[in-house]
Amino acid sequence: MSVKLTASALAIAAVATTAAARDQVQVAGSSTVLPYASIVAEAFGENFDFPTPVVESGGSSAGLKRFCEGVGENTIDVANASRKIKDKEIAACAEAGVTDIIEVRIGYDGIVFASQINGPAYNAFEPADIFNALAAKVVVDGALVENTNKQWADFNADLPASDIAAFIPGTKHGTREVFEVKVMEAGCKATGAYDIYLANATGDSEKAKKKAASKACYEVRTDGVSVDIDGDYTETLARIDANPNGIGVFGLAFYENNTDKLKVATMSDVAPSTETIATGEYPVSRPLFFYVKKAHIGVIPGLKDYAEFFVSDEIAGADGPLSEYGLVADPELAATQAAVAAEETMK
Repeated sequence: MSVKLTASALAIAAVATTAAARDQVQVAGSSTVLPYASIVAEAFGENFDFPTPVVESGGSSAGLKRFCEGVGENTIDVANASRKIKDKEIAACAEAGVTDIIEVRIGYDGIVFASQINGPAYNAFEPADIFNALAAKVVVDGALVENTNKQWADFNADLPASDIAAFIPGTKHGTREVFEVKVMEAGCKATGAYDIYLANATGDSEKAKKKAASKACYEVRTDGVSVDIDGDYTETLARIDANPNGIGVFGLAFYENNTDKLKVATMSDVAPSTETIATGEYPVSRPLFFYVKKAHIGVIPGLKDYAEFFVSDEIAGADGPLSEYGLVADPELAATQAAVAAEETMK
Protein backbone atom coordinates (compact mmCIF):
# COMPACT_ATOMS: atom_id res chain seq x y z
CA MET A 1 0.00 0.00 0.00
CA SER A 2 1.44 3.35 -0.98
CA VAL A 3 0.67 6.60 0.83
CA LYS A 4 0.89 10.02 -0.81
CA LEU A 5 1.86 12.90 1.45
CA THR A 6 1.07 16.52 0.69
CA ALA A 7 3.79 19.15 0.95
CA SER A 8 2.15 20.33 4.16
CA ALA A 9 2.11 16.83 5.64
CA LEU A 10 5.77 16.32 4.76
CA ALA A 11 6.61 19.65 6.36
CA ILE A 12 4.74 18.68 9.53
CA ALA A 13 6.65 15.40 9.61
CA ALA A 14 9.86 17.35 9.21
CA VAL A 15 9.10 19.62 12.14
CA ALA A 16 8.20 16.59 14.27
CA THR A 17 11.53 14.91 13.61
CA THR A 18 13.59 18.06 14.24
CA ALA A 19 11.70 19.45 17.22
CA ALA A 20 14.45 18.39 19.56
CA ALA A 21 16.66 20.98 17.87
CA ARG A 22 14.55 23.81 19.33
CA ASP A 23 12.66 24.04 22.60
CA GLN A 24 11.93 27.78 22.58
CA VAL A 25 8.89 29.40 21.03
CA GLN A 26 10.05 31.88 18.38
CA VAL A 27 8.09 35.07 17.67
CA ALA A 28 8.70 37.97 15.26
CA GLY A 29 6.84 40.89 13.72
CA SER A 30 5.10 44.11 14.71
CA SER A 31 7.05 46.70 16.67
CA THR A 32 3.71 47.84 18.13
CA VAL A 33 2.97 44.38 19.52
CA LEU A 34 6.62 43.88 20.56
CA PRO A 35 6.39 45.38 24.08
CA TYR A 36 3.24 43.38 24.85
CA ALA A 37 4.76 40.15 23.55
CA SER A 38 7.95 40.85 25.52
CA ILE A 39 5.97 41.28 28.74
CA VAL A 40 4.11 38.04 28.09
CA ALA A 41 7.24 36.12 27.14
CA GLU A 42 9.06 37.16 30.31
CA ALA A 43 6.07 36.27 32.51
CA PHE A 44 5.64 32.99 30.63
CA GLY A 45 9.27 32.03 31.31
CA GLU A 46 8.83 32.81 35.00
CA ASN A 47 5.56 30.91 35.44
CA PHE A 48 5.90 27.86 33.20
CA ASP A 49 8.36 25.01 32.88
CA PHE A 50 9.28 26.13 29.40
CA PRO A 51 12.11 28.38 28.22
CA THR A 52 11.30 32.06 27.76
CA PRO A 53 10.10 32.60 24.16
CA VAL A 54 12.39 34.53 21.82
CA VAL A 55 10.60 37.69 20.64
CA GLU A 56 11.94 39.78 17.76
CA SER A 57 10.61 42.87 15.98
CA GLY A 58 10.99 43.89 12.34
CA GLY A 59 7.47 45.03 11.45
CA SER A 60 4.22 43.24 10.70
CA SER A 61 4.99 42.56 7.03
CA ALA A 62 8.48 41.26 7.77
CA GLY A 63 7.18 39.01 10.56
CA LEU A 64 4.42 37.55 8.40
CA LYS A 65 6.89 36.98 5.57
CA ARG A 66 9.07 34.91 7.94
CA PHE A 67 5.98 33.14 9.27
CA CYS A 68 5.02 32.12 5.74
CA GLU A 69 8.43 30.66 4.84
CA GLY A 70 7.22 27.18 5.71
CA VAL A 71 6.71 24.64 8.48
CA GLY A 72 9.67 23.34 10.49
CA GLU A 73 11.91 24.15 13.42
CA ASN A 74 13.91 26.60 11.30
CA THR A 75 10.80 28.79 10.84
CA ILE A 76 9.08 30.99 13.43
CA ASP A 77 6.01 29.81 15.32
CA VAL A 78 4.22 33.11 15.85
CA ALA A 79 3.93 36.34 13.85
CA ASN A 80 2.87 39.54 15.64
CA ALA A 81 0.90 42.03 13.55
CA SER A 82 -0.69 45.44 14.02
CA ARG A 83 -3.07 44.62 11.14
CA LYS A 84 -4.90 41.59 9.79
CA ILE A 85 -3.00 39.18 7.60
CA LYS A 86 -3.59 39.89 3.89
CA ASP A 87 -5.05 37.47 1.38
CA LYS A 88 -1.78 37.49 -0.57
CA GLU A 89 0.11 36.59 2.61
CA ILE A 90 -2.30 33.71 3.30
CA ALA A 91 -1.66 32.52 -0.27
CA ALA A 92 2.11 32.77 0.22
CA CYS A 93 1.78 30.77 3.44
CA ALA A 94 -0.26 28.07 1.70
CA GLU A 95 2.25 27.80 -1.13
CA ALA A 96 4.97 27.14 1.44
CA GLY A 97 2.88 24.55 3.30
CA VAL A 98 1.53 26.78 6.07
CA THR A 99 -2.15 25.95 5.65
CA ASP A 100 -3.54 26.02 9.20
CA ILE A 101 -3.23 29.47 10.77
CA ILE A 102 -4.73 30.50 14.08
CA GLU A 103 -5.60 34.22 14.22
CA VAL A 104 -5.50 35.68 17.73
CA ARG A 105 -6.76 39.20 18.43
CA ILE A 106 -5.15 40.47 21.64
CA GLY A 107 -6.83 43.87 22.03
CA TYR A 108 -6.78 47.37 20.57
CA ASP A 109 -4.32 50.24 20.26
CA GLY A 110 -4.50 53.81 19.04
CA ILE A 111 -2.18 55.68 16.69
CA VAL A 112 -1.23 59.08 18.08
CA PHE A 113 0.57 62.18 16.82
CA ALA A 114 3.09 63.37 19.38
CA SER A 115 5.83 65.98 19.53
CA GLN A 116 8.46 67.41 21.87
CA ILE A 117 6.86 68.27 25.17
CA ASN A 118 8.26 71.83 24.98
CA GLY A 119 7.95 72.15 21.20
CA PRO A 120 5.38 73.99 19.05
CA ALA A 121 1.72 73.85 20.05
CA TYR A 122 0.67 70.86 17.97
CA ASN A 123 -2.41 70.37 20.10
CA ALA A 124 -5.24 69.56 17.72
CA PHE A 125 -5.32 67.95 14.28
CA GLU A 126 -7.89 66.86 11.75
CA PRO A 127 -7.08 64.21 9.12
CA ALA A 128 -7.19 67.04 6.56
CA ASP A 129 -4.28 68.76 8.35
CA ILE A 130 -2.07 65.70 8.12
CA PHE A 131 -3.02 65.21 4.47
CA ASN A 132 -2.32 68.85 3.58
CA ALA A 133 1.03 68.63 5.32
CA LEU A 134 2.28 65.32 3.95
CA ALA A 135 0.42 64.37 0.75
CA ALA A 136 2.34 64.42 -2.52
CA LYS A 137 -0.45 66.48 -4.08
CA VAL A 138 -3.07 68.75 -2.51
CA VAL A 139 -6.10 70.65 -3.76
CA VAL A 140 -5.62 74.32 -4.66
CA ASP A 141 -8.44 76.21 -6.39
CA GLY A 142 -10.20 72.97 -7.23
CA ALA A 143 -7.18 71.29 -8.85
CA LEU A 144 -4.51 68.86 -7.64
CA VAL A 145 -1.05 70.43 -7.49
CA GLU A 146 2.32 69.43 -6.07
CA ASN A 147 2.44 70.03 -2.32
CA THR A 148 4.67 73.00 -1.52
CA ASN A 149 3.40 73.75 1.98
CA LYS A 150 6.35 74.64 4.21
CA GLN A 151 4.63 75.33 7.52
CA TRP A 152 1.51 74.04 9.23
CA ALA A 153 0.05 77.55 9.24
CA ASP A 154 0.29 77.68 5.44
CA PHE A 155 -3.01 75.77 5.20
CA ASN A 156 -4.48 76.14 8.70
CA ALA A 157 -4.06 79.42 10.56
CA ASP A 158 -4.93 77.67 13.83
CA LEU A 159 -1.76 75.58 13.62
CA PRO A 160 1.75 76.84 14.46
CA ALA A 161 3.88 78.71 11.95
CA SER A 162 6.47 75.95 12.32
CA ASP A 163 8.25 74.01 9.61
CA ILE A 164 6.57 70.71 8.73
CA ALA A 165 8.73 67.76 9.78
CA ALA A 166 6.93 64.44 10.15
CA PHE A 167 8.31 61.02 11.00
CA ILE A 168 5.93 58.29 9.92
CA PRO A 169 6.13 54.46 9.99
CA GLY A 170 7.87 52.87 7.01
CA THR A 171 5.92 50.75 4.56
CA LYS A 172 6.88 47.43 6.22
CA HIS A 173 5.00 48.39 9.38
CA GLY A 174 1.34 47.56 9.93
CA THR A 175 0.96 50.97 11.55
CA ARG A 176 1.64 52.56 8.14
CA GLU A 177 -1.45 50.95 6.63
CA VAL A 178 -3.68 52.20 9.44
CA PHE A 179 -2.12 55.66 9.06
CA GLU A 180 -2.85 55.59 5.33
CA VAL A 181 -6.47 54.48 5.60
CA LYS A 182 -7.65 56.26 8.73
CA VAL A 183 -5.67 59.48 8.39
CA MET A 184 -4.40 60.06 4.85
CA GLU A 185 -7.48 58.71 3.05
CA ALA A 186 -9.84 60.42 5.48
CA GLY A 187 -7.99 63.70 4.94
CA CYS A 188 -7.95 63.13 1.19
CA LYS A 189 -11.73 62.79 1.19
CA ALA A 190 -12.23 65.78 3.49
CA THR A 191 -10.22 68.08 1.20
CA GLY A 192 -11.88 66.90 -2.02
CA ALA A 193 -8.71 65.30 -3.39
CA TYR A 194 -10.24 61.81 -3.38
CA ASP A 195 -13.10 62.93 -5.62
CA ILE A 196 -10.64 64.35 -8.14
CA TYR A 197 -8.53 61.19 -8.08
CA LEU A 198 -11.67 59.09 -8.53
CA ALA A 199 -12.91 61.18 -11.45
CA ASN A 200 -9.59 60.62 -13.23
CA ALA A 201 -9.06 57.00 -12.21
CA THR A 202 -8.84 54.22 -14.78
CA GLY A 203 -10.04 50.69 -14.23
CA ASP A 204 -12.45 48.07 -15.50
CA SER A 205 -14.84 48.47 -12.56
CA GLU A 206 -15.97 51.04 -10.02
CA LYS A 207 -14.20 49.03 -7.32
CA ALA A 208 -10.91 49.19 -9.24
CA LYS A 209 -11.28 52.94 -9.70
CA LYS A 210 -11.95 53.47 -5.99
CA LYS A 211 -8.91 51.37 -5.13
CA ALA A 212 -6.77 53.48 -7.46
CA ALA A 213 -8.10 56.71 -5.93
CA SER A 214 -7.37 55.46 -2.42
CA LYS A 215 -3.85 54.42 -3.40
CA ALA A 216 -3.22 57.89 -4.82
CA CYS A 217 -4.30 59.39 -1.50
CA TYR A 218 -1.56 57.42 0.29
CA GLU A 219 1.27 59.00 -1.70
CA VAL A 220 3.46 61.17 0.52
CA ARG A 221 5.93 63.91 -0.28
CA THR A 222 9.48 62.96 -1.26
CA ASP A 223 11.10 66.33 -0.54
CA GLY A 224 12.29 65.42 2.95
CA VAL A 225 9.31 66.86 4.82
CA SER A 226 7.86 63.38 5.43
CA VAL A 227 10.40 60.81 6.62
CA ASP A 228 9.75 57.06 6.70
CA ILE A 229 10.99 55.34 9.86
CA ASP A 230 11.87 51.70 9.24
CA GLY A 231 12.93 51.06 12.84
CA ASP A 232 10.71 51.01 15.90
CA TYR A 233 9.23 53.89 17.91
CA THR A 234 12.52 54.54 19.71
CA GLU A 235 13.96 55.70 16.38
CA THR A 236 11.00 58.04 15.86
CA LEU A 237 11.51 59.42 19.37
CA ALA A 238 15.20 60.03 18.65
CA ARG A 239 14.31 61.96 15.49
CA ILE A 240 11.92 64.16 17.45
CA ASP A 241 14.49 64.69 20.18
CA ALA A 242 16.79 66.06 17.48
CA ASN A 243 14.13 68.23 15.78
CA PRO A 244 12.05 70.63 17.93
CA ASN A 245 9.52 71.04 15.10
CA GLY A 246 9.14 67.32 14.51
CA ILE A 247 5.96 65.36 14.96
CA GLY A 248 5.86 61.58 15.01
CA VAL A 249 3.39 58.74 14.67
CA PHE A 250 3.38 56.42 17.70
CA GLY A 251 1.27 53.72 19.28
CA LEU A 252 -0.69 54.97 22.30
CA ALA A 253 1.18 52.66 24.67
CA PHE A 254 4.58 54.01 23.61
CA TYR A 255 3.40 57.58 24.09
CA GLU A 256 1.94 56.82 27.52
CA ASN A 257 5.29 55.44 28.59
CA ASN A 258 7.12 58.56 27.38
CA THR A 259 4.91 61.39 28.61
CA ASP A 260 7.96 63.02 30.19
CA LYS A 261 9.32 63.63 26.67
CA LEU A 262 6.23 63.89 24.47
CA LYS A 263 2.89 65.67 24.24
CA VAL A 264 0.03 64.34 22.19
CA ALA A 265 -2.46 66.04 19.86
CA THR A 266 -6.16 65.40 19.65
CA MET A 267 -7.59 64.02 16.40
CA SER A 268 -10.99 65.35 15.37
CA ASP A 269 -11.28 66.95 18.84
CA VAL A 270 -10.85 63.62 20.64
CA ALA A 271 -7.88 62.95 22.91
CA PRO A 272 -6.41 59.45 22.56
CA SER A 273 -6.83 57.28 25.66
CA THR A 274 -7.69 53.70 26.50
CA GLU A 275 -11.23 54.90 27.21
CA THR A 276 -11.78 56.76 23.91
CA ILE A 277 -10.28 53.86 21.97
CA ALA A 278 -12.42 51.29 23.80
CA THR A 279 -15.58 53.25 22.96
CA GLY A 280 -14.49 53.86 19.35
CA GLU A 281 -14.67 57.62 19.87
CA TYR A 282 -11.00 58.15 18.96
CA PRO A 283 -10.91 57.75 15.17
CA VAL A 284 -7.41 56.33 14.67
CA SER A 285 -7.42 52.97 16.40
CA ARG A 286 -6.90 49.39 15.30
CA PRO A 287 -6.96 45.79 16.58
CA LEU A 288 -3.69 43.98 17.27
CA PHE A 289 -3.04 40.33 16.44
CA PHE A 290 -0.68 37.45 16.53
CA TYR A 291 -0.79 34.42 14.24
CA VAL A 292 0.09 30.88 15.31
CA LYS A 293 1.30 28.06 13.09
CA LYS A 294 -1.00 25.21 14.14
CA ALA A 295 1.36 22.59 12.70
CA HIS A 296 3.88 23.56 15.39
CA ILE A 297 1.46 23.02 18.30
CA GLY A 298 2.36 19.85 20.14
CA VAL A 299 5.78 19.88 18.49
CA ILE A 300 7.41 23.08 19.70
CA PRO A 301 7.20 22.85 23.51
CA GLY A 302 4.93 25.41 25.15
CA LEU A 303 3.54 27.01 21.99
CA LYS A 304 -0.15 26.54 22.79
CA ASP A 305 0.50 27.35 26.46
CA TYR A 306 2.09 30.63 25.38
CA ALA A 307 -0.87 31.54 23.14
CA GLU A 308 -3.41 30.74 25.87
CA PHE A 309 -1.38 32.59 28.49
CA PHE A 310 -1.15 35.67 26.26
CA VAL A 311 -4.95 36.06 26.01
CA SER A 312 -5.78 34.99 29.56
CA ASP A 313 -7.77 37.37 31.75
CA GLU A 314 -4.77 37.72 34.04
CA ILE A 315 -2.59 39.00 31.18
CA ALA A 316 -4.78 40.60 28.48
CA GLY A 317 -7.80 41.47 30.62
CA ALA A 318 -8.73 44.98 31.71
CA ASP A 319 -6.78 44.63 34.97
CA GLY A 320 -3.77 42.81 33.52
CA PRO A 321 -0.22 44.04 32.87
CA LEU A 322 -0.84 44.63 29.16
CA SER A 323 -3.65 47.05 30.00
CA GLU A 324 -1.35 48.83 32.42
CA TYR A 325 1.13 49.27 29.57
CA GLY A 326 -1.55 50.72 27.26
CA LEU A 327 -3.34 47.87 25.51
CA VAL A 328 -7.09 48.35 25.33
CA ALA A 329 -8.68 45.09 26.43
CA ASP A 330 -10.81 43.28 23.87
CA PRO A 331 -14.47 43.14 24.98
CA GLU A 332 -14.68 39.78 23.17
CA LEU A 333 -11.63 38.30 24.91
CA ALA A 334 -13.58 35.26 26.14
CA ALA A 335 -14.39 34.27 22.58
CA THR A 336 -10.72 34.59 21.64
CA GLN A 337 -9.74 32.43 24.59
CA ALA A 338 -12.18 29.72 23.50
CA ALA A 339 -10.93 29.85 19.90
CA VAL A 340 -7.31 29.46 20.99
CA ALA A 341 -8.19 26.58 23.32
CA ALA A 342 -10.00 24.84 20.44
CA GLU A 343 -7.13 25.62 18.02
CA GLU A 344 -9.60 27.16 15.57
CA THR A 345 -7.94 28.07 12.30
CA MET A 346 -8.81 30.78 9.80
CA LYS A 347 -11.49 29.78 7.31
